[in-house]
Amino acid sequence: MKTHYYFGWFNDVFPEKLVKSLHEDITDRKSLVMISANPFLHEDEEVGATERSWLDQASIMFDEYHLIDYGVQKEEAQKLIQNASVIFLLGGNTVEQNGILIEYELSDLIKKSRAVVMGTSAGAINMSAKWLCSKYTGYEVEISSIYDGIGLDNFSVLSHFDLENNIEQIQGELSLLLEEINVYASNKDCAVRVKGDKIDILGNVYLISHSKIQKLDETL
Repeated sequence: MKTHYYFGWFNDVFPEKLVKSLHEDITDRKSLVMISANPFLHEDEEVGATERSWLDQASIMFDEYHLIDYGVQKEEAQKLIQNASVIFLLGGNTVEQNGILIEYELSDLIKKSRAVVMGTSAGAINMSAKWLCSKYTGYEVEISSIYDGIGLDNFSVLSHFDLENNIEQIQGELSLLLEEINVYASNKDCAVRVKGDKIDILGNVYLISHSKIQKLDETL
């Protein structure tokens, strides 16, 4: 059964309920493969350090740790994905991460993988089917556009987005996207878990479907 986690951003550590869920789902701990969202910074030790600390503090350790960025050759990156126990798409620059996923042809391999796939912030956004690149969703662009993500699940994600203070602006911006798919919007310390056909919620997560917005009940 395929399992996907869409995270917001965590100010400190994973909440206890999330730790319990991750321990249940991550049974194979041979190889953690992280995909950078700042792939040009391949000598920066800070990339992935925060996300890895969340796992360390949750006592989820792996035999091997790998980071895919432009310092790794395409063929090696593909092999790492194929052998991964867990794939973790890191936070950072959503557009740059989208670029390396396309250039290194990783999306189909991730979709076929039996690994648990997780993403935080930019990583969660790129896991989704499509996402909105707009000044209202935090990007320095004048013209809004819709990007294709990996498409692990048929919805879009707005990760650690302050929906409460931006409802009117974002509804107009999302109108084209909402004709096709639903959008899950979360702020910090949140998670959406998709396991098989079941969707679980942790924290303050909103479902935007057509023109309706509803706060979802926690189920994790």
